[in-house]
Amino acid sequence: FIGDIIDNHFASFHQTDPNGVSGKDELEEAIKMIQDWYEAFPEAYITIGNHDRMASRKAFAASLPKQWVRTYSEVLGTPKWKWVMDVIIDGVRYIHGEGGTARTRAKMDGISTVQGHLHTQAYVEYIIGYDRTIFGLQVGCGIDFEQYAFAYAKAGKSPALACGVVLEGKTGIVVPMTNN
Repeated sequence: FIGDIIDNHFASFHQTDPNGVSGKDELEEAIKMIQDWYEAFPEAYITIGNHDRMASRKAFAASLPKQWVRTYSEVLGTPKWKWVMDVIIDGVRYIHGEGGTARTRAKMDGISTVQGHLHTQAYVEYIIGYDRTIFGLQVGCGIDFEQYAFAYAKAGKSPALACGVVLEGKTGIVVPMTNN
């Protein structure tokens, strides 16, 4: 999972809906949804996204020591999932990403990179060098303007509904989706 698997709209640094869902209700709904994913993928890496980090960022801003904050696995009921900032699998780096694009990150770090975070971009770009080929794969997002969690971006560019697939660490593929 490339990150932002929960929205945490209630705690957003963007303007939130004063009549919106409470933090408790949003978390309970997220836990139900994630349990379906956990059943399908009992062992997985989850790159921690900026929305996933929202509660810990708020705790940090309030000067709460880490010992007071439970882990993602404890809160969401995913004991076998590995919550990481990045992970390398088959020579490909997976990150949620917040500072730039997958193509920039791949070029800068010299490693094939799969990145999320940017809701409006989905692509794969190959960088071919003298002795190796790497790629930057921007996965797009799995949420559209109709979703409550995307309320803060309704006035922005259209989301790139897509997912990324990596074959044997060598081939990156972007699969566009529709919301139909």
